[in-house]
Amino acid sequence: MIKKYDSYVLMKKEYEYLKKARKIINVPEPIGINKDFSSVLVSKYVPGRPLFWYFKHRKELKEKLELVAYILRKLHENTQTYYDKENEFSKFNYVLDHLKISRHTRKKYEYLLEKWWHSSLLDIENGCLIHNDSTPVNYIFHKERPFFLDFELASRHGHFACDLGILCAELKYYFARKGSSQRAEPYIHHFLKHYSKDEEEFRKITRVIPFYMAYGLMRIAIFKSSASHRDCPLSEAKKCLEAIIKYDMFQDYSHGLPALFPGLLPP
Repeated sequence: MIKKYDSYVLMKKEYEYLKKARKIINVPEPIGINKDFSSVLVSKYVPGRPLFWYFKHRKELKEKLELVAYILRKLHENTQTYYDKENEFSKFNYVLDHLKISRHTRKKYEYLLEKWWHSSLLDIENGCLIHNDSTPVNYIFHKERPFFLDFELASRHGHFACDLGILCAELKYYFARKGSSQRAEPYIHHFLKHYSKDEEEFRKITRVIPFYMAYGLMRIAIFKSSASHRDCPLSEAKKCLEAIIKYDMFQDYSHGLPALFPGLLPP
């Protein structure tokens, strides 16, 4: 998330990221920027249906999630750089600062975040370029090809699972609003399976994904105007962060560490 909004800096950054990403995946072609005209960035228009349409209609949703998994994998693998773990946690500080929650509730989140910080789950050798706003409105399908939109919040040294977690959080929240967040799990499982190279990597991803799902859910809560609408994503976010407690228990009592979300285990 953005700590201080500087439209000119963000315009230049997004323009450069679009040019870089365009060499790897499908994004709208950036045409130009203009500082003196409200720091505008102009790109080619890409018609099509957003991923959110497939959320709503459930038609071909798994197939579309496969395509999204593929382009995310391609982006992450081709933009390897160093990993900035501190910046990953600063995102949570931003959302906590902007959430309307009590000091007592915030301390609960901070306690859980500290446990994640001291675990080894988030430690990876390399970071990569992440979109950092991989919501269903930022994917559009044009002639069956997925295009990634809006690189304003992109980051060069992120954890690849951030993009996965944000989209999984959107799935979780969408189905929660429709009656049951558990109905999202087959889609989350399918998406992460198609991102993963093999079963071992899939299990590693499912251990870290609750952290970034919590981030995605807390982002959703920021934009809810009433406490009643914030309760659902915040409750789900807390459950996700509490997965680290299960991990600690498995470390103490088990040699094999299963996925932290039982619903993500293969049948």
